[in-house]
Amino acid sequence: MSPLIQNAAFQSLGLDYVYVVFTVKREELGGAISGMRSLGLHGLNVTMPHKIAVIQYLDHLDEVASEIGAVNTILNKDGKLIGYNTDGLGALKTLISSGADPSGKKIVILGAGGASRAISFTLAKKAREIVILNRTLRRAKDLVNDLTSIYGGKVKAGELTEDNLSGELINSHILINATSLGMHPSEAESPVNPRLLRSDLVVFDLVYKPFETRLLKDAGKVGARVIHGLDMLIHQGALSFEIWTGRKAPIDIMMKIAIGELKEDS
Repeated sequence: MSPLIQNAAFQSLGLDYVYVVFTVKREELGGAISGMRSLGLHGLNVTMPHKIAVIQYLDHLDEVASEIGAVNTILNKDGKLIGYNTDGLGALKTLISSGADPSGKKIVILGAGGASRAISFTLAKKAREIVILNRTLRRAKDLVNDLTSIYGGKVKAGELTEDNLSGELINSHILINATSLGMHPSEAESPVNPRLLRSDLVVFDLVYKPFETRLLKDAGKVGARVIHGLDMLIHQGALSFEIWTGRKAPIDIMMKIAIGELKEDS
């Protein structure tokens, strides 16, 4: 989806850029970044599994990427490679634009991978409490240990079980799914039993394909406010666009082209 939305944005503003995709193996990451320098590529997005490993090849990290310890956007500025992370701020902008300001709220995040890491570091600045639940408890604890060193006791870890989730959701305001459950080929699955959802909960699913996941369908049925993963994709992509170009991203155009593509695929 990223080439589609970024190229539509470039074209709409008459910018002489093109966004293409490269597959880079783990053992070839260093060579790929050297190629960026040699070829004078202006910018890159970096996806899993390279978001942490790529840092060793960069010249500088902005404050957010340094704090999170992961990079998803690189800018080549006069030969110096600068790493950024737009995932967390993209999630924050998505919540606020959807009328779900996380300030002073309790947030439950499912998953402890790269997306969860970026989002939890960003939202911990505003939230009252953050709970990270993951099927592998060790990973959740490792992430919370990193968060605790900065944010103290407002974050905690737990195993992703129905009992734990039920207990944590009782007094929570926002639920974020940062797992892959609900994504192809598990479209029929959800990380949350529908009986745990309620009308006063905000349910945010980072999975954007399908547009309406099983989790969001279940949340909609009980009257909960739902936030689609496509909104997150567009907001974090818009931030990358602005880093590369210095221009305000045409979010409406990016969203329109993305929705059109998803409808065509459905």
